[in-house]
Amino acid sequence: MRLEVLAIVAAILPAIAWADPPGGVARFDGDWSATVSCPDSNGALGYSFGVPTRIKDGALHGERMHPGEPGWLLLDGQVQPDGQAKLYAKGLVGAAPFAVGQRPKGTGYGYHVVARFEDGRGSGTRVEGRHCDLEFVRH
Repeated sequence: MRLEVLAIVAAILPAIAWADPPGGVARFDGDWSATVSCPDSNGALGYSFGVPTRIKDGALHGERMHPGEPGWLLLDGQVQPDGQAKLYAKGLVGAAPFAVGQRPKGTGYGYHVVARFEDGRGSGTRVEGRHCDLEFVRH
């Protein structure tokens, strides 16, 4: 009997050791909606749009539209177990009036975002260039 108990414990111990504890990287896993909002800035019109986003094992990935399309945006990064996140956004200008410097439609751009997530919400701020805020809501 004692050997059977030891065999059972030995079999389940690796699974317990690798389980993600409450508050671990999987804490934020799921489908999210991100909203990117940028006010008027340096002659560029303001805008706001949504980005369907998913977090899996702490890795955040969001994408709006398809690569190569004007207005496309890709958002990637890592969310830490404490909710801190460093993200990178890259995309293509959708229309010149909304781009600082009136850059032509389809011109590439990129910027970093610092963000903080809580149980069902998150917020972030663009680091370089014009001011933009990001809001995240879990579905």
